[in-house]
Amino acid sequence: MQRRSFVGSVIAASLLRPVPSWAQGDPLPSWNDGPNRQSIIDFVTRTTTPGGRDWIPPPERIATFDNDGTLWTEQPMYFQMLFALDRIKALASQHPEWRTTEPFRSVLADDRAQLAALSEKAMVDIVAATHAGLTTEQFRQIVLDWMATARHPRFNRPYTDLVYQPMLELLTLLRANQFKTFIVSGGGIEFMRPWAERVYGIPPEQVVGSSAITRYVMQASDKPVLMKEAKVEFVDDGPGKPVGINHFIGRRPSFAFGNSDGDQQMLEWTAAGDGLRYMGLVHHTDAVREYAYDRGSPVGRLDKAWDEAVRRKWTVVDMKADWKVIYPFELR
Repeated sequence: MQRRSFVGSVIAASLLRPVPSWAQGDPLPSWNDGPNRQSIIDFVTRTTTPGGRDWIPPPERIATFDNDGTLWTEQPMYFQMLFALDRIKALASQHPEWRTTEPFRSVLADDRAQLAALSEKAMVDIVAATHAGLTTEQFRQIVLDWMATARHPRFNRPYTDLVYQPMLELLTLLRANQFKTFIVSGGGIEFMRPWAERVYGIPPEQVVGSSAITRYVMQASDKPVLMKEAKVEFVDDGPGKPVGINHFIGRRPSFAFGNSDGDQQMLEWTAAGDGLRYMGLVHHTDAVREYAYDRGSPVGRLDKAWDEAVRRKWTVVDMKADWKVIYPFELR
């Protein structure tokens, strides 16, 4: 980071406002110096300096982030799918028919080849069978219990340990400058909300995701509940992301980060707004500390969005080159 020029611009702006606390130290200590890190600092400085041509009023400072592969690891399989597979095994005694019915047979047999080749329909069937028939409170507790006990197959750590330290710093930097941070993910909204505030500092009302039909039910005890059903209501992925942003947030983001083709439309929607905009992609290039994958990966494929980012000169973060550390536990 060109620290002298950055601090100088902040001091000049201090005639109009106090110097923000993050400007006193290094706001992104887990990022290596380079153009990608500098582009973030420059964007925040330009959009939060009153009187500048790129100033964004605080109510309009909206930042959206994909979750899987952008804020935490998504390999070898989306973590929500791993949760669903564990739920199949836990519920198997109640469903003897699953032992001879696909895709449940493959899950119970731990058939890795078949699981790696699961179709979209098969994944929907698994999620429906494991997420439906529960109240939202029951489902929330099941998710929290799983997060407390489940471990990643490679790192042998809780899944919430596998969040990206550089992105946590970025979230903190944005919020320190009055940006409102949102998750906009293809993952299930009810799966993310129970733990997103503790892990990311993003409250439940700022989590946008895919959802199933939820039905209001008055119980015999006169206590109302919301029941989760098997039918999909909304898919917050690809072109669904701008729709979800419009529906649940109501403002176009000025800052957006993703990592895959499923994020392309969110970045396009962000770029189409007026004024200075920031569009970023995380490129997974570090097979030693995390994973390396892009165009050929069935999970988190980065192909068309990468080409679009190059064409439009969006930021593409190289995980291996740009990040000093990947996970918070590396700092301990």
